[in-house]
Amino acid sequence: MSESVNVRYMVSDVQQAVDWYVGHFGFSEQMNAAPAFASVERGALRLLLSGAKSSAGRPMPDGRQPEAGGWNRFQVIVDDIAAEVERLRTRGVNFRNDILSGPGGSQILAEDPSGNVVELFQPAGRGDPGGLAFLSLGTG
Repeated sequence: MSESVNVRYMVSDVQQAVDWYVGHFGFSEQMNAAPAFASVERGALRLLLSGAKSSAGRPMPDGRQPEAGGWNRFQVIVDDIAAEVERLRTRGVNFRNDILSGPGGSQILAEDPSGNVVELFQPAGRGDPGGLAFLSLGTG
């Protein structure tokens, strides 16, 4: 039996989020109860997309309201970060930064329509004939 990892993202528009993850990152729709909730999956990752009408969108006892955005994220590993960024930019995907490189590889942060982050990461040495990765996703 394969094991999956669930990650919950609060989103402002569940259907828009489903369309974004399916259309840009190759997720498949698993369940859709928009506007409250949907889940999409890619490999072992199951992404739970929760809107304001979902149980996860209810206020906390201290009054804080769950909301989209922040800096927590999952990584999508790519072989050629520059080509992937170009593909996504031509499709209208927004990025928080430019490609950054470190000893572990290169990364860039894409934002979904609700402001949640997806990190594209290219491990060092992958796709770079000189042995150094100039473009990648991840935190290095």
